[in-house]
Amino acid sequence: MNDEKDRKNIRIIEWDDMDKRKFYAFGMVLSMTIRGMIYPTSLIKTRLQVQRQNAIYHGTWDAFKKITKYEGVRGLYKGFIINTFTIFSGQCYITTYELVRKGCGDLNNTAKSFIAGGCASFVAQSITVPIDIVSQHIMLEGQSLEERAGRRKVTLKDGLKIAKRIYHVDGWKGFYRGYWASLMTFMPNSALWWPIYHFYVERLASLLQGNLELSIPAIAIQAMAGPAAGATAATLTNPMDIVRTRLQVYGGNSILLTFSKLIEEEGAKGMTKGLTARLLNAMPSSLVIIVGYESLKRLSLRSELADSRQW
Repeated sequence: MNDEKDRKNIRIIEWDDMDKRKFYAFGMVLSMTIRGMIYPTSLIKTRLQVQRQNAIYHGTWDAFKKITKYEGVRGLYKGFIINTFTIFSGQCYITTYELVRKGCGDLNNTAKSFIAGGCASFVAQSITVPIDIVSQHIMLEGQSLEERAGRRKVTLKDGLKIAKRIYHVDGWKGFYRGYWASLMTFMPNSALWWPIYHFYVERLASLLQGNLELSIPAIAIQAMAGPAAGATAATLTNPMDIVRTRLQVYGGNSILLTFSKLIEEEGAKGMTKGLTARLLNAMPSSLVIIVGYESLKRLSLRSELADSRQW
C-alpha cells in the first residue's frame, strides 16, 4: 500500500537529507554546464528586447541567422566569460531556497515553494544584477550587419572598459540599473516557478503512475514538469522582463515610464517581444536545470537515505 502511495506522490528531497559536500561539488559543475547550453538564447532574447521595433532582427530565427552569419558562432557567446561569475549567485540561490523551505516548517508545499522561490531570487539578483549589466552591454558589442565589424573579438578587456564607463557615468549605482525591475521580474518568476513545477509533478504522477498505472521513473515526470513550469512562468513575467532589460541597457529610473513608452511605441504586441526566444531559453533550461538539480539531490543523498527515493 505504501509503495503504491509513493508512486503517486514523488517524495521531495529536503535540505537535511543531503550530504552538503557532494551537493556543492556537483552543483558547480552542473551550473557551468547549464549556463553554457542556454547562453545563446539569452543573448538573442536580450538583443530582441532592446532593439526598437525591428531595427535589426525580425524575430528569433532571423536573429540567430544574422548573428551566426555576421559574427560567427562565437557571437552567440559574447559576454559569456563575464556571465560565468554568476555561478556564485546560483549557489546562493539554491542554498537560500533549500534553507527557507526548511525554515517554513509545517507550511504546505505550495506555500514553502512560493516563499522560498521568492527569497532565493532576491538574494541571487542582489549579486547578479551588476554582472548582468556588464554582460548585457557586451552582448550588444559588435552587433552589426557587416561581417568585419561583427566578427571583432570581444575580450575581458572590453568588459572592464564597459564597467569603467558605467562607473564614470553613474558611479556605483550604475551597476544596479533596473535592480527593482529585476526583482519585480525574477522574484515573481521564481516564486511562481516552484509551486507550478510541484503542481505539474503531482498532477502528472497522479495521472501517469496512478490512473494509468504506468511504470515511469520519477525523474522522467520531473523532466516533463520542468519545461511546463518554465513556459508558464516565463509567459506571465515577460512584460516585466522587457522593462528590466531596457532599464539596464538604456538607463532610466522609472519602471512605469519605460513600460508606458513600450506600449506607446509598439502597442500591446510589444509585451511579447523576445517571448519566443525567452520560451526557447526557459523550456530547455528548465528541463536541463530540473533534471540536473533533481539528479544532483539524489546523488547528494546521505548514504543511509540513498535507497529511500525513487529515480
